[in-house]
Amino acid sequence: MLARPGFQVLAPRLRPAPQRIRKAIFPVGGLGTRFLPATKAIPKEMLPVVDKPLIQYAVEEAKAAGVEEFIFVTSRGKNAIEDHLDQSQELHAHLEARGKINEAAALHSWLPEPGQATFIRQPEPRGLGHAVWCARSLIGNEPFAVLLPDDLILAVTPCLRQMVRVHAEVGGNLVAVMPVPRAQVSRYGVIDPVMHQDRLVEASGMVEKPAPELAPSNLAVIGRYILQPDIFQHLEAVEPGAGGEIQLTDAIAHMISDHALHGFQFDGRRFDCGDKLGFLEANLAFALGRTDLGPGTAAMIERYAHPHADTEEGADIPPPSKPNRVRARA
Repeated sequence: MLARPGFQVLAPRLRPAPQRIRKAIFPVGGLGTRFLPATKAIPKEMLPVVDKPLIQYAVEEAKAAGVEEFIFVTSRGKNAIEDHLDQSQELHAHLEARGKINEAAALHSWLPEPGQATFIRQPEPRGLGHAVWCARSLIGNEPFAVLLPDDLILAVTPCLRQMVRVHAEVGGNLVAVMPVPRAQVSRYGVIDPVMHQDRLVEASGMVEKPAPELAPSNLAVIGRYILQPDIFQHLEAVEPGAGGEIQLTDAIAHMISDHALHGFQFDGRRFDCGDKLGFLEANLAFALGRTDLGPGTAAMIERYAHPHADTEEGADIPPPSKPNRVRARA
């Protein structure tokens, strides 16, 4: 089989005709311990970035990529996610009766169609690979996407939509990657690159949370995947890896002899919303990008960055005693 120009064939691989990516798995069973006490009663996926919860951003991204079946792997205490993905007829009627048509439309316009959302439970926290494996009976024999809502991506073209277009050309397994400081590679799965072509990287392997001195590169895998369905066979057999959990990265690495693995350096900015600073930065970035909030947010940042500036708008607002230094990114 011929390789795509610029790429090396590592071994004979299965290359079925491209299939549409119709199904997506959302692993949302985590406990959210890094955001306690906020997540004691609220799922971390329901934490809002500006005025939408993280799970809504992920669903909207999947819909923009053509996904038609949305599979949520949840756990105890996650009922708020299911409620948010349901119709709210009373609230909708209340808003329409008061002439708030745009607000009423925003409640439902992003929702999956009836019957497109399925909720299953991960009975115990055994890692991302195990969460994906729990959805095996709903996937069938077709490639599928995995989206981690903690990884929020600000992009003109949604990240998964970019990946779907690339996957139609290269097939196999495709993961979103981004360069990170080498000192931080132990937080991520990392690919072992073989060849680069524009934003696409062919990989010969993957390592989960390697020590910086042992990492094959600084190209870290973030929470967007397009995977072949036989990964479930590997997840069934793979031994617990880093942290004693079933790692999705290990199963993907075991498939390289049969399916090409590519990393895709997407166009956009990723925010780690599982981290407090990343979550705060996401709120600032998304607010700055909105016409209704951008100017006010920029002025607010300026006031906190320069608390003694004598501006008319902030003259009556006493500065914090120890202001946090916040720098807006372009």
